Amino acid sequence: MSDRTATPSTTVVGEPVFAVRDLDVTYLTKRRPPFQAVKNATLEILPGEIVGLVGESGSGKSTLGNAAIHLIDPPGAITGGRVLFDGQDITAYTEDQMRPLRWKEISTVFQSSMNSLNPVINIERQFQDAIQAHTGMGDAECRRRTAELLEMVTIDPSFMRFFPHELSGGMKQRVALALALALEPKFVLLDEPTTGLDVVVQKSILRNLKEIQRQHGFSVLFISHDLGAIMEVADRVIVMYNGELVDSQPTSELLTADLHPYSRSLLNAYRELWGVPPDATTSAMVDAVASHQDEKVQPEPARTASETAVAPTDRDVAAVESDLERRKRQRRRAGAAGRGELVLDVQDIVKTYTRRRGFTSTTVDAVQHVSFRLERGKITALVGQSGSGKSTIGRLVTGVERADSGAVTFFDGTANRTVDVGALKGRALKEYRRHTQLVFQDPYSALNPAHTIAHSLMRPLRNYRRLSASQARAEAMRMLEQVGLTPAERFIDKYPHQVSGGQRQRVVVARALAPQPEILIADEPTSMLDVSIRAEILELLNDLVRDHNLAMLYITHDLLSARLLSDELLVLHQGRVVESGIADQVIDDPQDDYTELLLKSIPNPFAPAAAD
Repeated sequence: MSDRTATPSTTVVGEPVFAVRDLDVTYLTKRRPPFQAVKNATLEILPGEIVGLVGESGSGKSTLGNAAIHLIDPPGAITGGRVLFDGQDITAYTEDQMRPLRWKEISTVFQSSMNSLNPVINIERQFQDAIQAHTGMGDAECRRRTAELLEMVTIDPSFMRFFPHELSGGMKQRVALALALALEPKFVLLDEPTTGLDVVVQKSILRNLKEIQRQHGFSVLFISHDLGAIMEVADRVIVMYNGELVDSQPTSELLTADLHPYSRSLLNAYRELWGVPPDATTSAMVDAVASHQDEKVQPEPARTASETAVAPTDRDVAAVESDLERRKRQRRRAGAAGRGELVLDVQDIVKTYTRRRGFTSTTVDAVQHVSFRLERGKITALVGQSGSGKSTIGRLVTGVERADSGAVTFFDGTANRTVDVGALKGRALKEYRRHTQLVFQDPYSALNPAHTIAHSLMRPLRNYRRLSASQARAEAMRMLEQVGLTPAERFIDKYPHQVSGGQRQRVVVARALAPQPEILIADEPTSMLDVSIRAEILELLNDLVRDHNLAMLYITHDLLSARLLSDELLVLHQGRVVESGIADQVIDDPQDDYTELLLKSIPNPFAPAAAD
């Protein structure tokens, strides 16, 4: 690993606050051979330094972080090396020895803000429990401290009376950050703290984190698969691949440093999202690494690693450039062809929710007079931040909910008839859902962990297409091949936990294609995936739409993926469409202030190159 230590921008350089030396972490399962998830890892974090740890899903990032602070569960165990905190070796500490350090000296913000807060007690009580476990504060003093902490993360103290389910995702993540800082620890571990959040909320949280860290001087290990978010806040970036730390560079030098091929492949994948072509001297072909992603298998409880990355070649770079141009040509051809065959027409839909709390009620206008068309062979993107109404529109289109006014009309080409989706019930609604299928946001929860991939794929084949068991299995294997899981025999009888995140999302796509739909609704299908796997899934969706002449509604908060994938783009804000048009034109020349805000909120380390 190339290791040049960066001088942190916020405090004086001194002895490391936190360090791991030659750390090995192994999963010792009874039914399988031992799996070494972390191999000979060495890193150190200086006082006041923010270190970013980036890598693909299954690379060992979270395992390293959790093992270092004694939060790894059996059968995972530290099998070699040392962990040092404030000069003390804590490798062999028992739970009783670690307990006084937790929250007070070492704190963490867990990956999912939606699940890391206790759902049955309010916010104030959660702070009270953490503070009083380590101090002698009374209730009144705890309340004052909680108010200070919430104000520190720009949340009004009145929200301390609320329960977690009453807060937005961004507010929950801010509460989790404030809770981690309640006792002013020296070291904070942030494990994917912005995953699944929209870009505006993410930027706000990252800015907030940087400002608080500057004021209080604590050290941070920021674990993420989002290279842009890491480069936005970190003083130094460490890259993890196949359980090993392969690069450590100052953030300011990352774009120009001589990097490991995998590190360059991550940068290359991020360049592609920004529409910036790679060059042979500084970038690697992302497909060289991505081609090995499908070799990854996840034994319980951890995934195996992919093979070693392949170094870049001029041919690889040309392949990326030609891929970008191919998608642009597809969009230009789609635009030049004018209107395609209409599949779904959404006209002036309105959806309002009423929420009651005690004797008072509030009204939320979730969708306000939205209209758009879905056409065969074209992708329409619906872009906006959390709470803008995107997913509500998805539910209205699929018939899960009904609009208060307006119309959703499906044009059934096979039966040569039009269908009012809002009026469908029972058998007619079930038949309509054969034509309209969802690709869900989270591949980890979209598949039933108790059933094999074969069961997940065969069920819609038998329910909708009335295939026999043998026919359904054969068709399921063909569908796995279609979404790039080859050979299908390797995957068909596996359980979801035995494949990687990217492979799971491919299975989810295959299941959506099983009933032979005419419309795909992809609701944030890549937000939980790392950047290299994200590029694969976008490519897969693009090819399926073009090759099978499907219509697709792509719901996302990510304007970059919308640029790569969609023909037409609608920007949604507070339930209203504020801007729409051809995707490239909307992004290259935004006319609405909110569209500009979305673009400016995306970390762009390639801004000079993009401008050129």
